[in-house]
Amino acid sequence: MTGRARRVEPRPGQESVWEYPRPPSVQRSDRHIEIRLGQETILDTRRSWRVCETSHPPVYYAAPEDFAPGSLDFGAGASFCEFKGAATYWHLSGGGVRRDNAGWSYQDPTAAFHALRGAVAVYPGRMDVVLLDGEAVKPQAGGFYGGWITADIVGPFKGEPETLGCNYPGGV
Repeated sequence: MTGRARRVEPRPGQESVWEYPRPPSVQRSDRHIEIRLGQETILDTRRSWRVCETSHPPVYYAAPEDFAPGSLDFGAGASFCEFKGAATYWHLSGGGVRRDNAGWSYQDPTAAFHALRGAVAVYPGRMDVVLLDGEAVKPQAGGFYGGWITADIVGPFKGEPETLGCNYPGGV
């Protein structure tokens, strides 16, 4: 494949990120999330919010009180999402290991994303282990993106080679 990323046709039981909406959707999820850092479980929950956006793998947000005590500390910097608003960053710690700006939240999100208020999303590539229903999560490519790739999601995903500017199923 040269020059253009092509949509992968989903098999039964799979979702294509090209069928996700823009602006993104936010839904409650009861999928089992486990996150480990420094050989310590810092999150074990079945209460989360799943955000799906065209061309991106889903991102899961959990309530701060579901994280292990002492595992979250306000980080540095900020960014802005055209849909959700201003993002706050978080340092995550576990088992004597600290990863700076490894998570983010929207402390005062736009009205459409009010459900996410204060909930924290985690970059899976910055953790030791991230499991979704027992399956190891693969991080989305491109250091800025925080999508969670599992076997039930197909792309191509924004951030991968040949996806720059990719905004529709046929490629760029």
